[in-house]
Amino acid sequence: MTVKKKQIIECEVTDVAYGGKGLAKVDGFAVFIDQTVTGDRVAARITRKKRNYAEAVVQEMLTPSTLRVEPCCRYSGFCGGCKWQFIDYSHQLNIKRRHVEESLEHIAKIYGTLVHPTLPSEKQFGYRNKMEFSCSDRRWLLPHELGTETDISFALGLHVPGTFHKVLDTNACLLQPDTGNRILEVVRNHMRSSDRPVYGLRSHEGFWRFLMLRHSVHRDQWMVNLVTSSEDQGAVMPLAELIREQFPEVVSVVNNITARLSSVAIGEREVHLAGEPVLTDHIGDFVFEISANSFFQTNTRSAELLYKTVGRYAELKGNENVLDLYCGTGTIAIWLAKNAAEVTGLELVESAVADAYKNCKKNNVDNCRFVQGDIKETMDILDTAWDLLVIDPPRAGMHKDVLKKVCKLAPEKIVYVSCNPATMARDLLELKELYEVKEVQPVDMFPHTFHIESVASLVKRR
Repeated sequence: MTVKKKQIIECEVTDVAYGGKGLAKVDGFAVFIDQTVTGDRVAARITRKKRNYAEAVVQEMLTPSTLRVEPCCRYSGFCGGCKWQFIDYSHQLNIKRRHVEESLEHIAKIYGTLVHPTLPSEKQFGYRNKMEFSCSDRRWLLPHELGTETDISFALGLHVPGTFHKVLDTNACLLQPDTGNRILEVVRNHMRSSDRPVYGLRSHEGFWRFLMLRHSVHRDQWMVNLVTSSEDQGAVMPLAELIREQFPEVVSVVNNITARLSSVAIGEREVHLAGEPVLTDHIGDFVFEISANSFFQTNTRSAELLYKTVGRYAELKGNENVLDLYCGTGTIAIWLAKNAAEVTGLELVESAVADAYKNCKKNNVDNCRFVQGDIKETMDILDTAWDLLVIDPPRAGMHKDVLKKVCKLAPEKIVYVSCNPATMARDLLELKELYEVKEVQPVDMFPHTFHIESVASLVKRR
C-alpha cells in the first residue's frame, strides 16, 4: 500500500516510539499515530507524509488496547502538559526503560548493558512543584465547546501541544497539588475582572502574561509569581494581598516584569510583593532556597531517588576529588560533598553559581567550589587529577568540544545523568572506547509524559 496524505488507513499499533507516539507498520512503512499505545487497532488519517515515515491521528478507535486506562483529566488529549494519561502507569515505566535500552543499542551500539527497571514516581498526580500558566486574549475551545456561546476573549492555562498561541482556559491541572488549582482559580477570577487586559500572544499587547506557581513539598508552602508586561503596583498588589489573605500557605508573592516578545515566564526584573522573597524545600537532608527563576528539579520526591542513585554509582570513600560538569545550583555537588575530599562544579550561568554558593552555606558544606564560565574553556584552567566525573548536561547533551576534553581527562569513573536517552547514547558512543557502561538506572520524574531521567555508571577500561 502507498501511504498518502489525508488517506484513512486501518492498522494495529505495535509499539510506542520515543517521543510518545504509537508506531504502526503499513506494508513495512512506519506510521506514527498520536494518542495510541501498543495493541490499539485504529482507523487513522495521515496528516504528514515524509520519505521514510508518516504521521497520523486517530479517526476511529476500532479495538482499544488492554493497556489503556480512563484518563482522569478532562483536558487529556488536548493539552500539552501530559499526553500519556490513557496508558496504564506500570506500562509507562516499561516503555521508558525500553526507550533507554533501545537508545543504547541503536545509537551507541552498546549491547547487553544492564538497564534496571524504571524507578517509579511516588506520586503519579500532584507531583509537580512548579507550574506555568499562560494568559491569552483568545481562548482555545475544546471540541464539545465549539458552537456554544462560550466567551473566548480570556484564557489562563496550558498550551495545546506544539503551539505558542493556542491556550486552554485550564480550570485545574492534576499534575500539581490541589492548593495550586485553588490559587489558579482565584487568580483567574481576579484577572478577568481586572481593568488591565490579558496579553495577546499575537498582538503582543496587554498586561497579564503568566502565572507561575512553586510548591515546597517538605514544608507544604507556596510561591506565587505574577508575570506582567510592565510594572504597575496598583494592579498587582491587590491580587497579592488577596492571595495571601485566602491562602496562608502562600509564603511568597513576587512580580516578574518582562517586555520581551518571547513566551518565556522569566522577568527582566523582579519586584517582591509580599511574604518571603524565596521558597525553601528539602531534598534528603539538604535544604535549598528557591527563587522564582532558579532551577530546581520539578519532581522533588523523584529527585531524591535520582541523587541517591548518583551517590550509589559514585562509590565515594571520602578522599576523592570530584568534577561536576553542568552543576547548576550545586544540588548534586552538595549531595556528594560529605563523602568526597572536594567537589568542583562548572557552570555557565552566573546566577546559578551564586545560588550554588548560597546552598552550600545553608547546608554547612565547605568542600565545594564553583567555577563560572563556558565549560569548554573552564575545563582547561583546572589542573587537578580527578577521581570521578559527574556529567549532567542539558537535553541536547554535551558539546563536542566538552566531550573531547572529557576523553582527555579520562578519570577512573564517570556518572552520567541524562534527561534525554538519545543524546546520552550519542555521547556514550564517543566514550565507549575508553569506558565500559556498567549499568543504567532510569528514574521517572515525569509520569504521564514520555520524558525519562537516567543515571549511567561508566568505568574506565583496563
